[in-house]
Parts: sequence; C-alpha cells; structure tokens
Amino acid sequence: MSDDMCQLYLISPPVIDDLSRFSETLDAALSAGGVGAFQLRLKQAAPAKEAKTRLTLPAAPDEVILKSAETLIPVCRAHDVALIVNDSPMLAKAAGADGVHLGQEDGDIAAARALLGEDAAIGVTCHASRHLAMEAGEQGADYVAFGAFFPTTSKTPQALERWGTPDISLLEWWSAWTTVPCVAIGGITPDNCAPLVRAGADFLAVITAVWEHPQGPQAAVQAFRKAITSA
Repeated sequence: MSDDMCQLYLISPPVIDDLSRFSETLDAALSAGGVGAFQLRLKQAAPAKEAKTRLTLPAAPDEVILKSAETLIPVCRAHDVALIVNDSPMLAKAAGADGVHLGQEDGDIAAARALLGEDAAIGVTCHASRHLAMEAGEQGADYVAFGAFFPTTSKTPQALERWGTPDISLLEWWSAWTTVPCVAIGGITPDNCAPLVRAGADFLAVITAVWEHPQGPQAAVQAFRKAITSA
C-alpha cells in the first residue's frame, strides 16, 4: 500500500447484488492502475427504530462478507492491490484478507495486530481529530483516515454531527509532522480532489464517484489518475 504518488483507495458499494458481475467490474477498475487498496465494506439497512440514532449502518451478515472476500481477493491480488475488510479483524483473519479497517467502535489496534500479524495493514478512521490520529499512529496503525471532506452519503448525519468534518489544514499538518500514510475520504471526485492531493493525502478513498461514474468504473479510475497527476 505504498507509492510515491497519491493512490486511490477503492471502497466497495455497500451492497453487491451480483458478485460475479461485480468481480468483473472490479477487475476492469483495477486494470486502469493507480489503486493501492480495495476495502470490502458491505452494509445492510438499520432497523427503522434505530435508523435515526446509529452512527454507522450495521454490517452485512458474516457469510456474505466471507463469500465476497473469497471471490474478490484473487481479483485484487492479480493487480497487486491489498484487500482490506471493514470493521472486523476476525472476518479479515477468516477471509485471509490483507488487513482490516477499524472505526472508533471496532476494537483496538493491538488486538487486531495480535490476531492478524505484523504484515497486516491496519487502518483507523480518525474523522477530523488530530488527537485520534496521533493515538492511532502511536499504537501502530499503518494508516489513518480523515473525513468527510465533502458532502457524502457514506457517513450518517449522526456521525458527521458527532465527529465533525476536517479541512485541508489537517492533511497539511499530518503530512508535515508524521510519516504514517493518511487517507482522505468523503465525497471525493476527480473534479475536487486536487487540493487534497496537494495537501499531502497519500490515498483518496472513493465509492460513489467510481461505481456510479456515467462511463463506468474504469473510466472513473482513469479520470482520478489524470486529476492526481495534474495536481
């Protein structure tokens, strides 16, 4: 997951209806190059009585995540791209994934490291917090994630209200004072990503801008690569 130039960090759609077709779509997207990691982040709708209070949507059933990982890991490895499982070190271990991404409610880095080993990539969501990011770095995170930088549907309004939204100065500060890679996330598109790249983001995490691109995911990745190079 390292490269001198900013790379893309693709995150799966929250629901994959046709795993075989998505496998082909992912292969096409990765073939465009410039992708450092792919995060498997599958969700399901929250119960109506919880929808207005949850900070995150509940994860998809374990068997769905494991089946998806089994299908998609070979695709990622064919392109030398790390597959990261969202939220659960146990599922990352069971799937044979390359690492795990932890939210602030998903357990600690030390336990994940003990389970997954020294070679696993462990990332942590740090929202808009310098303090959380410094703690994650000190505890051995391989990368930290900041966001949402732009309006997004991937984070609930409750989460945005609780954790806040960062500005470009956070990326500038982090890249100036640490060597731990950082991921920018939240509403990022080829048209708005340049300031994030110039501020020092090592990865741009993207969902909608790739999977819902009018010309398809491969064209989206190519557009991002062009924008990153121009920045």
